[in-house]
Amino acid sequence: MMRLHLLETGLFKLDGGAMFGVVPQSLWKNLNSPDDNNMCTWAMRSMLVEDKDQLTLIDTGIGGKQDPKFFNHYYLHGHHSLEGSIKNLGFSPSDVTSVFLTHLHFDHAGGAIKKSGEKLLPTFENADYWSNSCHWNWATEPNAREKASFLKENILPIKQSGQLKFADKETFTVFEYIVVDGHTEKMMLPKITLDNKTFVFVSDLIPSLGHIPLAYIMSYDVRPLVTMIEKRAFLEQAAIESWILIFQHDPTVECCTVKFSEKGIVVNEVFKFSEI
Repeated sequence: MMRLHLLETGLFKLDGGAMFGVVPQSLWKNLNSPDDNNMCTWAMRSMLVEDKDQLTLIDTGIGGKQDPKFFNHYYLHGHHSLEGSIKNLGFSPSDVTSVFLTHLHFDHAGGAIKKSGEKLLPTFENADYWSNSCHWNWATEPNAREKASFLKENILPIKQSGQLKFADKETFTVFEYIVVDGHTEKMMLPKITLDNKTFVFVSDLIPSLGHIPLAYIMSYDVRPLVTMIEKRAFLEQAAIESWILIFQHDPTVECCTVKFSEKGIVVNEVFKFSEI
């Protein structure tokens, strides 16, 4: 029987204005309180899907191979790590059979590769790494806006290892996924049905509970108007079908459901993953 595990991989900080886009601080500051430098704390959750002899990891957090200057810039903190969270469940990185990368930004794919001496090697040596061909090309030939988020040391060693697979070219059977283009080209959102419930790992389409309102869109998105259209359609379907949304970046809220109201789509229930 399939089992789902939500993993904490650590916390980091990003500029609050960048995370909430055109929404003024007077409106978003109560959603995620900024520090004196206008930086807000965010989670970097991953998910482990256990299904018979298959163990699929969704996203890998920021990893640990970058230099101190890089980590100081993003104020990496907290007591959790990806490897530690996996081991707490009784597994090891060598047990992972598939790594599904929603997209290749450093806070989602950084842990996919580790440094061993001077070599860059897959963290999960027995796993296939799943992206898609359009997003891979987008990430390996990055535009100027996203170049700082697509770090070659996180990406190129995956292909060099021979472990790279494309979900649009080969058959990925562990779960369904939804493709969206507003945040970045062809980001994939895992959609998992289990015990008559539908779970969606929303990645950066809706990074936190505070991003449920349509206008709350990150400045990081390459196509913000597309994000708005995609988010509206996604939330309407989520409300109709009672999807459980799993937040990757909200520092405190793990999951929620949404509902229709006179003000549009709003939060229905908020809960921890362990309470489902």
